[in-house]
Amino acid sequence: MLPVVVVHGGAGHIPKERAELSTIGVKEAARTGYAILQKGGSAMDAVVEAVTSMENNPRFNAGRGSVLNMKGEIEMDAIVMDGKSLASGAVSAVRSVANPVQLARLVMEKTNHLCLTAEGASKFARSMGVPEVPEESLITDYAKMRWKKNLDPDANPVECQMGKMGTVGAVAVDIDGNIACATSTGGMINKMEGRVGDTPCVGCGGYADNKIGAVSPTGHGEAIMKVTLSRLVLFHMEQGKTPEEASDLALAYMKERVEGLGGVVVVDPKGTWAARFSSLQMSWAAAQQGELHFGLYHGEDFVEPVQEHT
Repeated sequence: MLPVVVVHGGAGHIPKERAELSTIGVKEAARTGYAILQKGGSAMDAVVEAVTSMENNPRFNAGRGSVLNMKGEIEMDAIVMDGKSLASGAVSAVRSVANPVQLARLVMEKTNHLCLTAEGASKFARSMGVPEVPEESLITDYAKMRWKKNLDPDANPVECQMGKMGTVGAVAVDIDGNIACATSTGGMINKMEGRVGDTPCVGCGGYADNKIGAVSPTGHGEAIMKVTLSRLVLFHMEQGKTPEEASDLALAYMKERVEGLGGVVVVDPKGTWAARFSSLQMSWAAAQQGELHFGLYHGEDFVEPVQEHT
């Protein structure tokens, strides 16, 4: 059953033309992570590279393609967690970095801290030799169009979130049985300056523990934080539930308790995985035993070989 990698490209409601591109993007990300695992690479390497691939893809709300805050600026959050040691690293409200997930990994590996924010995170990035990129290079025309539309006082906040996939994330187990997760996001459309969502918070935007499993969520950040969604899924798994049952219980609780919709990708130490969501759609893909599984709507599980025929 090992190795395995599962990725998501965000939960929500998206138009058909963007949905197809999102599905292509998550499949590519899963293949990227799986190729690393097949060569004996670590779960951490796999999740970081899978998420990097989605940050570089303008179809997703992370890295290039991130949504804009009220001022029309980008503020991105990311987290990584290593299930072997429970080491974690995160960044919040970062601007001129192409791949916040890689910066989050550096926070984990090179500092004694778990999370660095805003200008402090930028200073750390410079000290680590992470190239600064112009903020404009991360802003797409689509993000600008959505931002302008949402400035209208009559804008409908629900409709505003449509058409943009949310957070991206990945979970993996490598051939040594080590587990990791990574999550990255541009946050909420037209959020207040300085708003930080669930993504960089341990137990909310991700959690990985070799003894139980790993989770990467997507959805409304404030709702996810109120129920510490990632840790809640793993709590149910500790009680003996399967990844799928645990995911459904946690998502149902979030919906009933705080009216929050979202989704999760989950894996346990044996390589059993799940991709579950309470929203209308969630683009996801999983690679295991040479097969690539993927879907977008409830009940979908398409399968094709991981190796693409050229």
